[in-house]
Amino acid sequence: MAKMNKTVVFILAAFVALGSGMAYKVIATNPVEKQIVQEAEVIRDTAPQTVPSTEKKEIEKPVETTTKVEQAATVAETEPKNVPATEGENKAVLPTLSNEKLGWYYKPNKEHKLPEVSGQGKAFLDKYRGIYHGDINGKNLYLTFDEGYENGYTPKILDTLKEVDVKAAFFITGDYLKRNPELVKRMVAEGHIVGNHTDHHPSLPTVDDTRLKKEITSLSDAFTQQTGTNMQYLRPPMGEYSERTLKITHEMGYRNVFWTVAFADWQPDAGTPESHKNIVKERLHSGAVILLHAVNKANADMLESLIKECQAEGYQFRSLNEIN
Repeated sequence: MAKMNKTVVFILAAFVALGSGMAYKVIATNPVEKQIVQEAEVIRDTAPQTVPSTEKKEIEKPVETTTKVEQAATVAETEPKNVPATEGENKAVLPTLSNEKLGWYYKPNKEHKLPEVSGQGKAFLDKYRGIYHGDINGKNLYLTFDEGYENGYTPKILDTLKEVDVKAAFFITGDYLKRNPELVKRMVAEGHIVGNHTDHHPSLPTVDDTRLKKEITSLSDAFTQQTGTNMQYLRPPMGEYSERTLKITHEMGYRNVFWTVAFADWQPDAGTPESHKNIVKERLHSGAVILLHAVNKANADMLESLIKECQAEGYQFRSLNEIN
């Protein structure tokens, strides 16, 4: 009886120690005990692992990037094809495009020539009908404004454009439309393009397909309801994009618009009218797409002088609609 009790105690000790993942080993002193230890180890190693309840919660995964920059155009991931699968068949897969987050890159020059841009970025824009410059066979300029929020200067900008009879493109956010519907209606009524700068201004490569489409359609639907017109142009927030975002937005009917003339003018009090005008003029070239931020007072104050001086030098201001 004493011998049997000792064996029972040894069995319990073996299973408790091995099953709980303890750091020490159970020492077997005879063949019977050695067999017990071996069986306990087999049970421990093959038993399903219990996941703590806190780890079972679904966590929204960020969109993953795929490859290095030099591989982004040629290497693709795969994802399940959205088709019903018959029982017993493996789901088909389709290649997906690179979601490598890229920032718009260009190298300004003072020779009044089309600036150097990223070769990869240019290839993507060519593939998905994006824009970063217009007609370079004449002294053509394309004036665009980003409107993240209203800082009191857009009415003056619109007054100037009306006075000199120049049309521009204004890229607005959802918040801008909600807070300034009358200004947006004025842009449309006076013949300007109003483009999509997304509802909440996220970096597009960082959101999934559903969120990306919602960011664009929620703003465009509200804009159409307010004005009776549609949006055709998109400026990606912060100039950040990927081949994936270009393809999706192209399929939604948008042309992504970047630029060849821009500078650090997004802070309301940055610079002076003269300094801003000089920066723009020294970077001008035929076909330039100019990006200005309407929140900056110096931009509003220098606009009339800039336009008239450019026109005196033979430049003409054209519409994005004229870019093929």
